[in-house]
Amino acid sequence: MSDTGPLQSLYRVQELDLELDRLRAEEASIPDALRDARAQQERLNNDLEDTEITLEGVEKQLRQLEQDLGGTREQIARAKEEQEKNAFDARAQSQYGSRIQMLEERAEEMAEDLTPLRERQRELGEKAGGLRGEHRALRPQLEELEAQDAARVQNLRDQGEGARQERAGLVAGIDSRTVKEYDLIRKAKKGLGLVEIRGGRCTGCNVMLPVNVQQKAAQGKLPPVKCPSCGRFLAKLG
Repeated sequence: MSDTGPLQSLYRVQELDLELDRLRAEEASIPDALRDARAQQERLNNDLEDTEITLEGVEKQLRQLEQDLGGTREQIARAKEEQEKNAFDARAQSQYGSRIQMLEERAEEMAEDLTPLRERQRELGEKAGGLRGEHRALRPQLEELEAQDAARVQNLRDQGEGARQERAGLVAGIDSRTVKEYDLIRKAKKGLGLVEIRGGRCTGCNVMLPVNVQQKAAQGKLPPVKCPSCGRFLAKLG
């Protein structure tokens, strides 16, 4: 590139910006092993949460049913006591007997309902325990992968430190309005705020440039000449 003063510096700034863009993109790219481990942890957390919620619901049902069964058995006991004390004839004996039979049938149904609930409680408890075990087993691997990734990210940031310092030094010597406009153009135009003229064309959008635009851009003066089509700064190289 010919010595174009500020534009030469700005072109170097762009080279540094593109390198920093590459480093940032690499930093944001999560390694497959870490992504998989995080996904596995999230799955375990979700499965464990769902299992514990279901288990809590089953245990609530179980407690309520056990409480109801206990209350029914107390009713049976009281009814039998009352039968002994108050049933002096066949009719009273029959009435008490019917009530006791009804309560006993209800208690039997409740006792039968307890069996599948207790089995479900056991199954869910075992599942929750297994998920906690998987989570504990995964933790050291995930911690190691996280540490490796933190080191990777720090290494990339260290790589970019020299570019950032060089950029800061170059920018300090360029007109601030030009730098600001370059930043805005670069942000809007896929990372390129300053492009080369080759064969009379803008290499940013490939449009054929008017001769007067080419000539003015070749002077390399500020403010930079812009491509009339894409709006990027133009520079004549070579």
